[in-house]
Amino acid sequence: MSKIIRLVLGDQLNPRHSWFSEVNPDITYAFIECKGEGSYAPHHVQKVVGIFQSMRTFASRLESQGHKVYYHKILDSREIELIDILHSASVKNNTHELQFMMPDEWRVKENLESLKSRGFKISFVSSEHFISTPEEFSNTFKGKKSYLMESFYRKLRKRTGILMEGGNPTGGKWNYDAQNRKKLPKNHVLPAAHVPSTNVEDVYQEVLEANLPVIGSLRDPKHFYWPTTPEQAMDIFENWLEHCFEFFGDFQDAMTVSNWALYHSRISFALNTKMIDPLTICQMAEEYYHNNENIPLNAAEGFIRQILGWREFMRGVYWERMPEFADTNYFNHQAKLPQWFWNGKTKMKCLSHSIKQSLDHAYAHHIQRLMVTGNFALLAGIHPDEVDLWYLGIYIDAFEWVEITNTRGMSQYADGGWIATKPYVASANYMKKMGDYCQNCSYNEKTKTESDSCPFNSLYWNFFERHRDLLGNNFRLGMVYRTFDKMDVHTKEAIRQRATYVLEHLDTL
Repeated sequence: MSKIIRLVLGDQLNPRHSWFSEVNPDITYAFIECKGEGSYAPHHVQKVVGIFQSMRTFASRLESQGHKVYYHKILDSREIELIDILHSASVKNNTHELQFMMPDEWRVKENLESLKSRGFKISFVSSEHFISTPEEFSNTFKGKKSYLMESFYRKLRKRTGILMEGGNPTGGKWNYDAQNRKKLPKNHVLPAAHVPSTNVEDVYQEVLEANLPVIGSLRDPKHFYWPTTPEQAMDIFENWLEHCFEFFGDFQDAMTVSNWALYHSRISFALNTKMIDPLTICQMAEEYYHNNENIPLNAAEGFIRQILGWREFMRGVYWERMPEFADTNYFNHQAKLPQWFWNGKTKMKCLSHSIKQSLDHAYAHHIQRLMVTGNFALLAGIHPDEVDLWYLGIYIDAFEWVEITNTRGMSQYADGGWIATKPYVASANYMKKMGDYCQNCSYNEKTKTESDSCPFNSLYWNFFERHRDLLGNNFRLGMVYRTFDKMDVHTKEAIRQRATYVLEHLDTL
């Protein structure tokens, strides 16, 4: 019988953690699959299967190393909630001391802390994964009215020495975002996604039998193509360095119907379950850049910024602003998410493709999330709760600490500008500029007020007119309002009418 139970959550599969450095017969590592964690959002079936398979593989690895492991599979009991299953296991084991890695979600942390009231001795340790800490973030922005990712990013660059030459950034500039916005050239041949192959039939069948509220599809459980081990994740990343890194800088914002992965690394699931280490990944990218002349700086900096900059920044925002952040709704948006967000059945080609791709692969890259689905949700006035639920469920890499900060802050501007200095909205012109979605679409991307005009166009201008009291003084939106004010009264009224029609018929677009 063990004196201590250490819980390992599905997003804490860190093989380098100091917990696992020594075998101790007095310690049991508990892994728990449960309906409560699989049901608080309608998760993509690939996400649930991927997490459970990764947990089972990691638990088996610990056992092979001599550690004591308790594993609760999804069908092992009728108990639903994580803490109830852990409580029962502890009582059966006559264990009163529970140890946890610090969870990344506020909800989970509160649930685990409640075990103290049940008579358990509990304690938390670091997950030993992130490059920065919530304390470092708080100290950086203490007394500030808003958060600027660039400030935090530069601080971490200096502290880690990544892409630095002495006290200066490599290449003389901190940020090459302006060089990350090219559209794919015509007849550009994209590489096929390099994917692993794992047989997840057993896990998949158990998930279906558990009747979890899953969405999306898993077409071939015999060949699951998301990494479920650190080795698979590193194989994907090393292949990406060799075949895709060179073009990532130019085309990271590009969109196309012809390829679901483009030049993106697809390691976010492995990172967010902690199978691989973010600092190591950044250092490997930097080393590859220095050792290969074909890798441009805008690729190296652009990739590292996503991990060292944006990922660490969003985690800091989460722990600084939660739980109040989850209730922010700056524009008081109240609309329901259109039903086609769950099946992709809309005549808008950009949305249909992005949503169907998400349902097929549990994945869309950051511009599809921000400037297609997120853009539409904001322009259409969808309640942030609805948007949160969708994003949290549909993407394999979505965990609340990184999802809600991107959704409420970056995508929906629901926080009123703590994260983004302006709402990230755009008309159809952006879709046409960055991809091929407008080709052969049912809607005309060039017009605003006709019956077949792209809904993005009237919604864009309607959004700014509708929220002028909240946005009119934003220093980054002066040109938008000047352009709108120059329109004649007939054009403005036609835009209002078209936007009103669109908003009243969201489900049939």
